[in-house]
Amino acid sequence: MFPKNSAEYKFLKKLNTPEKVQTFLEKLPFNHEKGGETCMSPKRVLQTRTAHCLEGALLACAAFMLAGRKPYIVNLKVHDSDIDHAIVLFTENGRYGAISKTNHAVLRFRDPVYRSLRELVMSYFHEYFLYGNGKKTLIGYSKPLNVRRFGTKWITAEEDLWDMGGAIFDAPITRIAPPRTRLRRAQPFERNLLKKQEWPE
Repeated sequence: MFPKNSAEYKFLKKLNTPEKVQTFLEKLPFNHEKGGETCMSPKRVLQTRTAHCLEGALLACAAFMLAGRKPYIVNLKVHDSDIDHAIVLFTENGRYGAISKTNHAVLRFRDPVYRSLRELVMSYFHEYFLYGNGKKTLIGYSKPLNVRRFGTKWITAEEDLWDMGGAIFDAPITRIAPPRTRLRRAQPFERNLLKKQEWPE
């Protein structure tokens, strides 16, 4: 963890609500990994001022830990043709919401109105599709993973957090529907939503 007198610690302490964390993540340019794949620690995210979905989720978890919230990540698992997405859970009044770092108009923040984890995950189902052909790709979701199991050194690590990333993305999943379920593809009007990026490459 950051020293208590450090600028990073003081900054993260200010991100003491899910809304504040989400607002900060949305201001960060998206990490397009032009120099190769990364899994940066919260320290490096604050230094580089860039993040992709998992890096944003890990920073959100660090902020949650300082705020006394449970730092739970859920992995949204997709077909091999697409890319998994990590969200960070939070609860208010017994209802689930989610923090999400994304570069598109879909798969974003969720207000805490969902009665269960499955209900929350299903709010992402119709948004998770391939731009090219409209195929819906979300197949399941992991149990919430408390990142406290990894200690705190990862928060300020200089090296990429591949072990954490692997544990999150390789976690067993609960399937949403039987494999042969017939799904209607997203139509051209819907697919056009993915054309616009918040942070273009």
